Amino acid sequence: MKHKAGFNKLSKKTSHRKAMIRNMITSLFRHERITTTKAKAKALQMKAEKMITRAKVDSVHNRRLIARSITDKEILNKLFTEIGPRFVDRNGGYTSIIKVGQRQGDAADMVIIELIKDDEDKADKKKKASAKKAAPKTETKAAKKPAAKAKSEVKKEEEAAPVEESKAEEAPVAEEKVEEVKTEAADAEETK
Repeated sequence: MKHKAGFNKLSKKTSHRKAMIRNMITSLFRHERITTTKAKAKALQMKAEKMITRAKVDSVHNRRLIARSITDKEILNKLFTEIGPRFVDRNGGYTSIIKVGQRQGDAADMVIIELIKDDEDKADKKKKASAKKAAPKTETKAAKKPAAKAKSEVKKEEEAAPVEESKAEEAPVAEEKVEEVKTEAADAEETK
């Protein structure tokens, strides 16, 4: 029995199928998201994920192996400099397939296949978490005393400041609010 052995030939001859997969992989790496049929996306996913796994290690050998399929040098460079390093900590599952619906003409199942982007968010979260862990949670008693003294000095200075200054500062704000209310009332009367 040959269960799980083989692949979907997509009703195409070998040369046509290989060329189509190569073009779709190049488009996927260029745009990081493409819309296609479900069967083509699954065939594309197998090849693309193997290429991303190779692209994690930037070596001449790996570049030459992938250059067999990707002939665009710009996309090949992007794969090894941007996409591969993005997934270094991930062991697989670099792409996701999202169902879109059915195509109007032949009712084929359409999907969006895209490169996963949440690894960037996870990297940011890890950096923030490590920064929190690195920050001291409690201060020593010696460090608390100077901080407490500084706070008490600030409070004393605030109390010593005359209260009349704060009232003088608040008064123009109140007058501005009254003027705004008057202008709004006048505008409402004019619209009537």
